Amino acid sequence: MRNWVDSSIETKVRTDELILKDLLLFLHVPRSGGRTYFLCLLRKLYTGPEECPLSYDKLRLNPSKPNCRLMVSHDDYSLLSKLPKHKTSVVTILRDPIDRVFSTYEFSVEVAARFLVHPNLTSATQMSRRKYPKSHGVSALDIWPWKYLVPWMRQDLFVRRHARELGRLRKTEKTNNPYDMEEMVMPLQEFINDPIAHEIIHNGATFQVAGLTNNSYLEESHDVRNCVRKHPEFGHYVLEVAKHRLDHMLYVGLTEEHKKSANMFAEVVGAQVISQSEALSSTEQETTNKTEPRFSSSYPADGLNQDEDIAGYLNITEVPSPHDEPGRENMTVGKLMEAYEKCNSNLRKSQTTRHTMSLKKISPVNFSKKRGLKFLRAKHARKLYFQARRSVPASILDQIQYLNSLDVELYKHAQDIFRRQEKHVMQNHDKGNLKAQEELQTSGCGSLFSCLPWKILSIIAFLAVLVLAILVTKRSRAGKLKM
Repeated sequence: MRNWVDSSIETKVRTDELILKDLLLFLHVPRSGGRTYFLCLLRKLYTGPEECPLSYDKLRLNPSKPNCRLMVSHDDYSLLSKLPKHKTSVVTILRDPIDRVFSTYEFSVEVAARFLVHPNLTSATQMSRRKYPKSHGVSALDIWPWKYLVPWMRQDLFVRRHARELGRLRKTEKTNNPYDMEEMVMPLQEFINDPIAHEIIHNGATFQVAGLTNNSYLEESHDVRNCVRKHPEFGHYVLEVAKHRLDHMLYVGLTEEHKKSANMFAEVVGAQVISQSEALSSTEQETTNKTEPRFSSSYPADGLNQDEDIAGYLNITEVPSPHDEPGRENMTVGKLMEAYEKCNSNLRKSQTTRHTMSLKKISPVNFSKKRGLKFLRAKHARKLYFQARRSVPASILDQIQYLNSLDVELYKHAQDIFRRQEKHVMQNHDKGNLKAQEELQTSGCGSLFSCLPWKILSIIAFLAVLVLAILVTKRSRAGKLKM
């Protein structure tokens, strides 16, 4: 364990951590809001040819695009072992651990429920095994962790539906708690105590940043994972490595501070991407961008492939056409945030509608606690989610927090990093204002009367007053002579 820690922590002092390198890796922690960052920020900054082609589950780099500049992946930190580390900057977003567990449960149920349009589990499984053209995007069933969580939840939903049809399930008392409707869906308490949840979900952010998920590229990762599971007291070693890696990332965002995080991302990362793009801009690149429009993405859809839209509401692969994307040649931080606001609003509306339609098959389960959620604004919908979560007993919330103790500590560390980033951005703004002031002074306009135009105006004003005074004096004398 100690050997792994020593090999994972860099002792060399680096001074270029805040400088964007040639390749940007977005380490997407599931259910942290990363999809919004990808579609509404990164896709506004990078062109299609600049995205690295990958399968999203076990990287497959395309040798024909060795100079890609953006990679977005659910893989853990061990992915860097396949990349030029000295040329790669890493960014990520972390979420409150309890909320992330809730969201993982809700999303697993939502996506699995879409399969209930099939008459039975066999039909649903066969459909999910069909292969589709790459142009249709990547299915969530092909990527970590959903390739484990969704089939597990899907099987459970079909078993419960079959039991209801046969009258084998005892009808539970009417409850307003959507997380404890055993007749319809696996209860939250059963979900968090299952071995699959212990393997993938609990402390998932810490293990992902440390590079120790069950999807890791490192051979020793599985031994380290098993060691920590058998000896939880060794968990602080994993936490130590995860904290160290957050400290050395270009940017760390917080899901709960999504607006501030987006603004900070635009300032810290977006501005540098724009600067890089301007430097790399050339006639050859413009020609490439026009002849290679982006019609699909390696980024996964948040559910099934669009060809699986049997019921007419499973079309969830949202890939903007090239015509919907703003021109990057005149991109600024301000324009980036304007595009983000519009994109984020549209994305939330579509997600809300899709969520409502998906849960119809397991009604009355509704994590929003109210019907007609698709007609509500996104901010109201989010409040309703938290209202529904308040119906969960405190004992279960305490258990989730206990099972995710490493993630709780890592999130606190991320909050500290976030505050330092805020301070850094504010200092840069102050420096920018000071530099602008110095430039004014250098140009001779640092103060009102040191600027040449103001000097000229002052002289003209002085002469005008002098002439006026002379005229007044002459008229006064003329009047006295007449008298």
